[in-house]
Amino acid sequence: MALVLAFGVVLLVSVSLSGVAARTVLSTALLFLLAGALLGDGGFGLIHIAPRDPLVTSLADIALFTVLFTDGQRASVPALRENWRLSGRALGLGMPLTMVGIAVPAHFLVGLDWPTSLLLGAILSPTDPVFAAAIVGRDDVPLRLRRLLNVESGLNDGLALPFVLIFLATATHTSSDLGTVVFELVLGLVLGIAIPALVALAWRLRVLTAEPRLQALGPLAVAVLLYAACHLTDANPYLAAFAAGSTLATVDKTAAEHFEPLGDLLSEITKFAALLVFGALITPDRLSHLSVGAWVLAVLAIVLVRPAALALSLLRTPMSGRERATAAWFGPKGFASVVYGLLALQSGIADSELVFDLVAVTIALSIVLHSSTDVPIARLLRIEPPDKLPTGRPASAGGDRKEKGKKS
Repeated sequence: MALVLAFGVVLLVSVSLSGVAARTVLSTALLFLLAGALLGDGGFGLIHIAPRDPLVTSLADIALFTVLFTDGQRASVPALRENWRLSGRALGLGMPLTMVGIAVPAHFLVGLDWPTSLLLGAILSPTDPVFAAAIVGRDDVPLRLRRLLNVESGLNDGLALPFVLIFLATATHTSSDLGTVVFELVLGLVLGIAIPALVALAWRLRVLTAEPRLQALGPLAVAVLLYAACHLTDANPYLAAFAAGSTLATVDKTAAEHFEPLGDLLSEITKFAALLVFGALITPDRLSHLSVGAWVLAVLAIVLVRPAALALSLLRTPMSGRERATAAWFGPKGFASVVYGLLALQSGIADSELVFDLVAVTIALSIVLHSSTDVPIARLLRIEPPDKLPTGRPASAGGDRKEKGKKS
């Protein structure tokens, strides 16, 4: 119950300061991360959570699925078709370059063997732009930039999983069933397309009509059904989530539009809960034993490897220099890396603890850097943060009379 109380308090504080965060380098994501670190065993010890606690895995899994399902509804098939060259470059070239770019310093700076180094590269290759809300969540940001970041992050989470499983099997000296990995990937894609498509077609029947105030719950029911189906069949849930959101936005745009406000709120709630729990895992004991090479690796993965990989993949594209630089910088490490890092921790490989600690430190640094630079970089794109946000203070009668006078 202490965890629930802590979440409620931090949520209240974050919501109350969200207007300030929207205009400054302050970040609600960072608030939850810091609160978790302060309340966990490394701080006041009010929250006791171990990395192998099922709560950690479940929260990260649900948060990632929710975010991908919601983001997928911003990427309908026509939108994907318009932007496929940029997304294809980011996924087909930028993502492999990121894996290798992280694996090389992991081997030489930290001393991990090559299979484990490649595993770390695969774990840290997915991105999560929810920590760059001032860029991805703004309609006045160039559309192709928003779509590139959204589609890249939506697909690379699921596409990274086969590499994680293959390198994990190599590191444990067991044979990986490549056919099974590919089957789970394809099954996730099939379920992600088939379930929402069939439901959307059924909604066209006259007998199936939703009351207006309940329409937003239709896509939510699809998401719950898909989540359960993926875990019962071992299908790739992350690729399925994004595919389902995109399919729903394509086949039933009205349902997607009704769900968007609810979906955004659900994504925020699950994201904040996962960040609070993840922050509780970041303790001085976990950080103190890391070598200088480990810290250098974490910094390189964020400020050099990802930017260089995506900058190379976007050369000779119609994007402006500022857009390319923004896309290259905003590759935050997020919940996919948490989930895959936990897989490595529970695998029993020789350096499982070290791999998880490297993942945790890199994600924490990424959240700090990316979530606090979205507003300044938005200003470089000539996008002003929201102003004149509503407050809880009631409007004065004089102000009301002035407004009426202006309108008349």
